Amino acid sequence: MGRDVPALVFTREDRRRYRIKMQQCLDVLAQMLREDRFESERPRVGLEIELNLVDGEAEPAMRNSEVLEAIADPAWSTELGRFNLEINVPPRRLTEGGPDAWESEIRAALNHAEERATTADAHLIMVGILPTLRQEDVGEGALSENARYRMLNDQVFAARGEDLRIEMDGVDRLRTYADTITPEAACTSTQFHLQVSPDEFARYWNAAQAIAGVQVALAANSPFLFGKELWHETRIPLFEQATDTRPQEIKAQGVRPRVWFGERWITSVFDLFEENLRYFPALLPLCDEQDPAQTLDEGDIPELGELTLHNGTIYRWNRPVYAVAHDQPHVRVENRCLPAGPTVADTLANGAFYYGLTRALVEEERPVWSRMSFQAAEDNLHAAARFGIDAPLYWPGMGEVPVPELVLRRLLPLAHRGLEQSGMDATWREPLLGVIEQRCVTARNGAVWQKEMFHHISAADHTDRHEALRRMTRQYIDYMHLNAPVHTWPVD
Repeated sequence: MGRDVPALVFTREDRRRYRIKMQQCLDVLAQMLREDRFESERPRVGLEIELNLVDGEAEPAMRNSEVLEAIADPAWSTELGRFNLEINVPPRRLTEGGPDAWESEIRAALNHAEERATTADAHLIMVGILPTLRQEDVGEGALSENARYRMLNDQVFAARGEDLRIEMDGVDRLRTYADTITPEAACTSTQFHLQVSPDEFARYWNAAQAIAGVQVALAANSPFLFGKELWHETRIPLFEQATDTRPQEIKAQGVRPRVWFGERWITSVFDLFEENLRYFPALLPLCDEQDPAQTLDEGDIPELGELTLHNGTIYRWNRPVYAVAHDQPHVRVENRCLPAGPTVADTLANGAFYYGLTRALVEEERPVWSRMSFQAAEDNLHAAARFGIDAPLYWPGMGEVPVPELVLRRLLPLAHRGLEQSGMDATWREPLLGVIEQRCVTARNGAVWQKEMFHHISAADHTDRHEALRRMTRQYIDYMHLNAPVHTWPVD
C-alpha cells in the first residue's frame, strides 16, 4: 500500500478492468509457483518501524512533511497521520555483521532522524499508541498530504456508507464515532519481514499465526487511547475497527473484515492471494500498463502491480508479500501484530524471539498447527491484546496457561533452538532472548510500565489525567533514548 497514487474518481469500468487484471496476476503467480521461479537461496529478514512525532511537551506534532524534508533519506516515508513517520530498515541476512551490527544500524538511523527532526521542532517516539493523543487530534486535518491516504479514506467510507463506530471496554470505557479513518493513524507498529521459499511459506505463515498471541502478550505497549485506559494492546481492536468497511448489516451477513486474522491454516502462499481476490472488493482499482503474462513469456519478471496493491489494502496480522528485488521475485511473511517500541533493544529481542520460534516450530515433526485449532490461535491474539503479559493463553499439551509459564517452560527453549539452527551462536542469542526471559520473570512490558507510571504520577501529584499522561510520555521518551529494555525501567 506504500505507493503514491493520483487523485481521481473511479468508474465502473475501472473496477471491471481491475478485477480482470487481478485475476491475470493471480494466474501468473500460480504459473510462477509451478515453475519454481522464486529466489530462495539467500533468504533475508527486514524491519519496518512506525513512529509518532511529538513536540517539546510530548503532545502530537503534525509535522511529518517538514521532518521528512529535514531527514532527507529515502528509507523514511510518511504514514497515514501527519504525526506519523515510518523507517524501512534495509533487509539483511539474520546473522549478518555480528551481534551488534543490526542494533547499531537502527540506532544510528533513529538518532540521525531525531537530530534532524528537532530542526522542525519535533521529536520521535516509538510507542504503540501515543498516550497524549486526543480524539480531536485525529480529525480530517490530520491525514497526511499524500493523495493515496485521502483516496483510501474516501473509498472506505463509500463502502461503509456511515461513520465508524469505535468501542472498547477496559479499565475505562470508550464509545465514539469517527468520520475519517485517521484514528487508524494512532496505531504504530513494528513489522518483521521474513523471506522464505514458496515451498516453506505455508509452514512459516502457520507458525507465525500460532504465536501471534504470545508475541502481543509479551510486547504489549498500547494501554491508552484518547485519555482512556483500555486494553494492554489497544492497537489491535482499534485497528480492526478504524478500517472496517462493513456496516452492521454486512457484518451480520458474515462478510470478512479487511483487518483480518484469517480463518484457516493454509497449504500454500497462493491460498492467501486467492482469498484476497475472492473475498475483498478493490478499494483502489488502479491498473498499470504491464501485461503480466506477456512479461513472463518474454523472460522478464512481472511486478503483479494490481495483486500487490490489492494485498496492501487487506490488513492481515501476518500478511503475504510478493516483491521483486534485484530482478528476482520472492515471497515473504510480514509479521504485523506488534506495537512499536519501547526501545531498539526491546524491538530486536522481539525479533529474535519471532525468528527463532517460527524456525523451530517449522522444523517440528508434528507441527503446532496440526494440534491447535485456528480459532484458538485467534482467541489467543485477542486475549493477549486485552490482558497483556497476564493473559491466559492456550497451547497444545499445556492447556490454558499464563504467558510467562508458557514462554519460560516451552517457547523460549524453542526460540533458542531456532536461532541456533539459523546459525546464531549462544553469545549472540542469549542477550537477545534474555530480554524476553526477564520480561516473563518480572511480568513487565511497555503496557505495564505505562499503566504503573501513569497511576504513580496521578496519585503522587493529584494531577489531571491528561497532564499525568503527558508527564508519563516525557519520561518514556527519556528512557527510550537510554535503550535499556523496558522491564528495567523504574517507576518513580
